Amino acid sequence: MKKENFPSEKMKLLKKVFELSEISKSLVLFGKTMGFVPTMGALHEGHISLVRKCLKENDFCAVSIFVNPTQFNEKKDLKKYPRNLKKDMELLERENVDFVFVPSEKEMYPDGLVSNARAPAISKSLEGKFRKGHFDGVCTIVKKLLEIAPCQKAYFGQKDFQQYLVIKKMVSEFKIPVEIVLCPIVREKSGLAMSSRNKRLNAAEKKSALSLSKSLCLAKKMVLRGEKDAGKIKFEMKKLIENEKLSKIEYVEICDKENLVPLKKISKNAIALVAVWVGKIRLIDNSFL
Repeated sequence: MKKENFPSEKMKLLKKVFELSEISKSLVLFGKTMGFVPTMGALHEGHISLVRKCLKENDFCAVSIFVNPTQFNEKKDLKKYPRNLKKDMELLERENVDFVFVPSEKEMYPDGLVSNARAPAISKSLEGKFRKGHFDGVCTIVKKLLEIAPCQKAYFGQKDFQQYLVIKKMVSEFKIPVEIVLCPIVREKSGLAMSSRNKRLNAAEKKSALSLSKSLCLAKKMVLRGEKDAGKIKFEMKKLIENEKLSKIEYVEICDKENLVPLKKISKNAIALVAVWVGKIRLIDNSFL
């Protein structure tokens, strides 16, 4: 059996750092592997896809649920972030997750809300340009989690592609022995990338939000037709998004997927990334070209 020789197969709720740390050490002694899925809760099918991949590739799966204060630019956004621990636990139990780590703010930041891990240079553009300090907060919490619970693999979604690159670089710089695994974007039937923020969209806003995925589809079609000029593709993407009255562009970029350097000509490494305000909700999306 997958959990052979381990004391229990029932999902465990952990609230203390030492609990998760001790379990991680026990797994090493038993010669077992553990994958880790860091989340901020408000789980949806996108998160569950990460969990399923984690369960498939490891002996054990740990999921954290912690709304990290240091990665929010605005206190009001932190306050509005959706929280439903009961539903999240039910979803994870249904997937047969082994450990769910739900620490308090004091448990994760005993010395106060200090970001002690500076994000690498790749964090400065795109999201980093508009969300000052965001990636310092992300790197701080991910570093803390990976140090508390050493694991073989940690799983992140492609929707936050820059975050994936930032964490991958951070892990390399700090010599943390973990593989950072990128998982595909999961979309609603309409094409909208799944996000916890989608719950805050009304019907009109949700319709307008489809402009993000439609602009990315347009970019892919243009590339398939042979268009190589990134500027022309971005122009058409922006025009499509701007046709939606409720949508306000923050950025539309085409970059190299290895380093996020903007491209003038489409290459095999091209990725299109968009950030758009739909009403008062900020959404992001991307697609490899």
